[in-house]
Amino acid sequence: MSLATSSLPGAVKDKEGTHPVAALWRPTICAIVRAFVQGDYQVARAIPGVDPVSPETAEHIEANVAEYGATLIELPDETWQTSVAQWMGDYWEVLVDLWTNAEGRSDLVLHLRVVEADGAARFSVHLVYVP
Repeated sequence: MSLATSSLPGAVKDKEGTHPVAALWRPTICAIVRAFVQGDYQVARAIPGVDPVSPETAEHIEANVAEYGATLIELPDETWQTSVAQWMGDYWEVLVDLWTNAEGRSDLVLHLRVVEADGAARFSVHLVYVP
């Protein structure tokens, strides 16, 4: 098994297993979740390094959160104890545990892809769902 670090601090390139979400990515992920908490599922206000969320994906995210039946809250530090990233060959798959006002850590996850682009992380929101 070969573990390699990328040019992005804390990001591990390991196809064999998951690793903690890079600390450098956490503020951006928190900003994405903050947008969701505020009802902005398209992440319409620009967050550096985050691709716009399509209207269709935003509708799915909003519907999944509504169907879950609890109100999302911003991510506490405990999020990073259970959230993971895995290198897939040319991007990272990232699963972030989401939190609600009713239960704390919920069954909902935020699924992202992160790519390296010009030495920086580029985030693409794929969905919020219960795995």
